[in-house]
Amino acid sequence: MMFWYGGHWAWWQGGLMWLGMILFWGVLIWAVYALITNLTHKPGPTDSGEDALGILDQRLAKGEISPEEYQRLRDLIGAGTHHAASGAGSGR
Repeated sequence: MMFWYGGHWAWWQGGLMWLGMILFWGVLIWAVYALITNLTHKPGPTDSGEDALGILDQRLAKGEISPEEYQRLRDLIGAGTHHAASGAGSGR
């Protein structure tokens, strides 16, 4: 725009400029925040099957389950299947 010869911005043009600047900085700050939180995210127990295997190892170490039961459950966890345990079927 040419501002000489008495030209000036209308009030709404200045308002749009401020709104655009606020939106730009808001999106930039949000993007940095999202990037930092995503990079520093620590996986919890629900993020992987490692927690289930750890519990299974502890149960074997305490003697709560037999080695055969341990191996069967470990195979189920590793396969990712969610079938009922043997003997807990529909009763047929």
